[in-house]
Amino acid sequence: MLGAGGAGLARGVRAASQAWLRGWRGHSLALARAAGPPRAGDWRPSVVPGPRGRALSLSAAAIVNSAPRHVQPYLRLMRLDKPIGTWLLYLPCTWSIGLAAEPGCFPDWYMLSLFGTGAVLMRGAGCTINDMWDRDYDKKVTRTASRPIAAGDVSTFQSFVFLGGQLTLALGVLLCLNYYSIALGAASLLLVIIYPLMKRITYWPQLALGLTFNWGALLGWSAVKGSCDPSVCLPLYFSGIMWTLIYDTIYAHQDKKDDALIGLRSTALRFREDTKQWLSGFSVAMLGALSLVGVSSGQTVPYYTALAAVGAHLAHQIYTLDIHRPEDCWDKFTSNRTVGLIIFLGIILGNLWKQKKTDETKKNIDCGIAN
Repeated sequence: MLGAGGAGLARGVRAASQAWLRGWRGHSLALARAAGPPRAGDWRPSVVPGPRGRALSLSAAAIVNSAPRHVQPYLRLMRLDKPIGTWLLYLPCTWSIGLAAEPGCFPDWYMLSLFGTGAVLMRGAGCTINDMWDRDYDKKVTRTASRPIAAGDVSTFQSFVFLGGQLTLALGVLLCLNYYSIALGAASLLLVIIYPLMKRITYWPQLALGLTFNWGALLGWSAVKGSCDPSVCLPLYFSGIMWTLIYDTIYAHQDKKDDALIGLRSTALRFREDTKQWLSGFSVAMLGALSLVGVSSGQTVPYYTALAAVGAHLAHQIYTLDIHRPEDCWDKFTSNRTVGLIIFLGIILGNLWKQKKTDETKKNIDCGIAN
């Protein structure tokens, strides 16, 4: 009897609780409807994501978005939320530093870190200059209308001050190098300044970008060796220029409609439906120049294996490219980081292989002398 009474009491309490909750929810909903939608300044309770909430993202864009609100426009002006450009600027530097290493040795880690810092700063400075030149054009292009200067988040004066800060820090990095490299690095500043203007006067602004972005192919070697070896540095520089013509032509296809409307020029507009043929020619020239670099620097099997992998990657990239789909152009463009990393890995392994080959040669010579 007590069990039955207890069960009845439990059912009664449960029913009363459910009725109270329904009434409370209805009352709250009525109050919310009467109050109207929340205003911008209203306090809202913070929601802490639980185990099933959104996972913590460590992407560059997420890090920029988590920065203080007044800092975010400057980080976006540097394109820190889109680091692919920094990679494409940095990788030719790594090739050159790796090639300059002694046989059997890894690249100079201090130089790699120094050039990595310089790449972030100089890419940021270059983007700032570009956006200052293009602020009126950027407002007319869908993809670039939200850039900080075009959107009015950063004024022209603020961008000048910010540019001065970036160039000052970059100069501090440059002064860590030898005198030859300081002069060589300073010479690239003219290219950084005039590149954004090229799209107004020529259909080959990507060539100007190639001359600018691959300066590290010259600077990395001189920073390690004290001067440039033309037999290695010049074909390496040329190969980087060809690489830039490949990936930046693909990139330019994203904006070709807007560019045509507002009077800007690019290789995408120059090549049009012949783009894949041009890209194939640039790829052959790039691989040929890199092969010449390998011969001049005494590279070994891993290096040439890496070049074969790069050739396959570029062939697939060009064959599957859809120049009429901006999303595909972006994906193909960003995949070029893999190309640069494969070349860098091939240089490292090829250099380590040199030591093995040298040791075997020395052993054979010693055996010959002993006999």
